[in-house]
Amino acid sequence: MTGTDSTKPQPKSGWLNLLVDYGPVAIFFLVYRHFSPPSGQHDSVGEVMAVVKSTGAFMVAAVIALAVSWWRLGKISPMLGLSTLLIVGFGGLTVLLRDPVFIQIKPTAIYLLFAALLLIGAYRGKALLKYLLEAAFEGLNEIGWLKLSRNWGYFFLFLAALNEVLRHLYNAENGGFGTWISLKLWVFMPLSFLFTFTQLPMLLRHGLMQEAEGEVLSDPPHE
Repeated sequence: MTGTDSTKPQPKSGWLNLLVDYGPVAIFFLVYRHFSPPSGQHDSVGEVMAVVKSTGAFMVAAVIALAVSWWRLGKISPMLGLSTLLIVGFGGLTVLLRDPVFIQIKPTAIYLLFAALLLIGAYRGKALLKYLLEAAFEGLNEIGWLKLSRNWGYFFLFLAALNEVLRHLYNAENGGFGTWISLKLWVFMPLSFLFTFTQLPMLLRHGLMQEAEGEVLSDPPHE
C-alpha cells in the first residue's frame, strides 16, 4: 500500500490489526468466564461482580490495544480511538454503579454513532469511512469509498438493532451475560468479516487492486 497526503505507509500487519480490534473482547470473555458463578447456580451478586471484574479488564485491555496500535502500527485510527473512549466511559459507569447494563449498551451507542457519521457523510457526498479507518485501499476511487461508507452505515444500524435484541435476551439479571459476550465474539465478528467480504465485488468494480483485497479483509470497521 502506498502512502497518501493524509495516510502514512503502514506495515502489513493483518494479525496485529485483529489482535488490537478483538483482543480486548476476548479478554472480557475470558475474565468473565473465570469469575462467573458455576453453571446452574443462581447468584445475582456473584454475577454482577464477575461483570464488574471483566469490565475492568476490558477497559485495561482496550487502552493497551490503543497503545500497541500506536507503537507497532504508528497510528490510532479515529474509529479505534472513539471505540476505546466509549469502552472506558460506559465501562467506568458499569464499575462505579455496579450495573452491567451500561457495558451492554456501549456497542449500541457506538454502532449508532458510526452509522450516523457514515450515512450523514454519504448524504453530503463525503466518504467518512476513509478517514475513520485512516485507510487508503490501493486503486479504490471516491465513488467506491462513498458506496462502502454508505453500506457500512446501514450495516452498523443492523448491528445496533441486533445488539439491543440480544442484550434483552441475555443479561446479568437472567444469568445470560456470558452468552451475550460469547455472541460478541462468535456472531458479531464473523458477521463483520462476512459483510466485508460481500463488499469486495463492488470495490473491485470501482478500482480496488486485487493485491489490496487482503488489506480490506484484515481490518474491517468494528466497534
